[in-house]
Amino acid sequence: MNRDHIEGGVRHLRGRAKTVAGAVRGRAGDQFEGAYDQAAGAAQYAYGEARDAVRDLRDGGEHLVEEGRTRYREVSQRGRDLADEAIERGQHYRDRAVHHGRHLAARADENRAATLALVAAVAFGLGWLARPNR
Repeated sequence: MNRDHIEGGVRHLRGRAKTVAGAVRGRAGDQFEGAYDQAAGAAQYAYGEARDAVRDLRDGGEHLVEEGRTRYREVSQRGRDLADEAIERGQHYRDRAVHHGRHLAARADENRAATLALVAAVAFGLGWLARPNR
């Protein structure tokens, strides 16, 4: 409730009283002024209602904007957290692959003859599978 609500309501009631008093006394001027005050009071009261409605809409809009900002921050933070997790996992898998590759290279270097025989067997098998059929 704002000032226009109160003043409009009071002016409307004062206008009704003036209209009734003018009707009782038989004064058309007082009746007219009372009717005018009633209409002006009703208009002022309606203006107060409109101000309240606009304030409520503004407050609701501000609330929605703040909620949108909050959700954006949450989503942005979640995205950063997911990106950080993906980077950590990628580094972990890369480190494991490097470790296993070095281990395999060391074992191949220790067993050169067996590695050479294995590579030759695989190359022969692939060549045999890739040959044209006649």
